[in-house]
Amino acid sequence: MSALVVPLPEGLNHRALSMLRAVVAGRATISCSSEPDLFIDDVACCDQYMAHSLAHAGLIEPVATGAIGDLVPARLTEAGVAALAPAAA
Repeated sequence: MSALVVPLPEGLNHRALSMLRAVVAGRATISCSSEPDLFIDDVACCDQYMAHSLAHAGLIEPVATGAIGDLVPARLTEAGVAALAPAAA
């Protein structure tokens, strides 16, 4: 999966930070797709636009490749870890 790195249009709001924290906690899966959907606790995330933005900005990614539409665990990238770090301080 190639990562298209683009800035988030609105920055990291509370919802985006919560989504990143769910990924860190191991509660998130992501669909293998050019527009990856994020699922938290097996429920589709309420803001798929933000999920797409986090993926396209290179903050989250699937842990493994799969067929289009497969759900695999999500993980933070190094950029995602760095983006989350200031919020923890």
